[in-house]
Amino acid sequence: MDRPAGTWLLYWPCAAGLALAGGLAHKPLLLLWFGLGAMAMRGAGCVWNDIVDRDLDAQVERTRDRPVASGRISVKAALAFAVALSLIGLIVLLQLRPLAQAVALASLFPVAAYPFMKRITWWPQAWLGLTFNWGALVGWAAVARIDAAPMWLLWAGGIAWTLGYDTIYALQDIEDDALAGIKSSARALGQRARAGVAVFYAIALILWGISLYLVAGQWLAVAALGPLVAHFGWQVTALRSTVPETALRLFRANRWAGALLTAACAAVGMA
Repeated sequence: MDRPAGTWLLYWPCAAGLALAGGLAHKPLLLLWFGLGAMAMRGAGCVWNDIVDRDLDAQVERTRDRPVASGRISVKAALAFAVALSLIGLIVLLQLRPLAQAVALASLFPVAAYPFMKRITWWPQAWLGLTFNWGALVGWAAVARIDAAPMWLLWAGGIAWTLGYDTIYALQDIEDDALAGIKSSARALGQRARAGVAVFYAIALILWGISLYLVAGQWLAVAALGPLVAHFGWQVTALRSTVPETALRLFRANRWAGALLTAACAAVGMA
């Protein structure tokens, strides 16, 4: 709750999936359940990530004071806390219909595997996008069939979005990551990071635009993404400096990007 940006980034895809599938009209309470689930499971995911990365975190200035890496909390205690948070997630899971429950449970493997990705690929942000936007599938499955192309396009667009905002986030640690041998999209792109973020955001908007069109049946629906286009444009324009404070501010601004996406999905889904 102290740093809620990650919770918002996990929550908005859930809300967007529910909204685009037309679920706001008859399942609005799910928005609250998804909020609780996002908070609990983001917390559990952070604990797992801190346990797996405790040795790497100790080598990076920004993360060396994390509870497990610094030794303030034991691995055993951290695991107990993760289990407690997961039990809250289980309560949320039980509020969903069986199809959505199955979709949600299918996310456990990619979530558990994420911390290891930075050791084997230069693009761990792509795997993070796969997991962080899984909620779009869950939100859609809570009220509709999962064989619909708009659902998959919404999820795929979310992966591209995450590649963008987490590349910005990784710019904070690019020097320490190089010393520790940690792979990231920011290091892979180097001086082209700003252009890379712009491309990722453009791909996200294109995929989301097609998704909205398929639901609405008319291209006018794509105009609902107008505010989000402007927001992404501001982020890319502001990404002139790799100063950590700038990168963190732009990363956190994506909570508003998620809200704008959900608003667009709600406008089309309710129409």
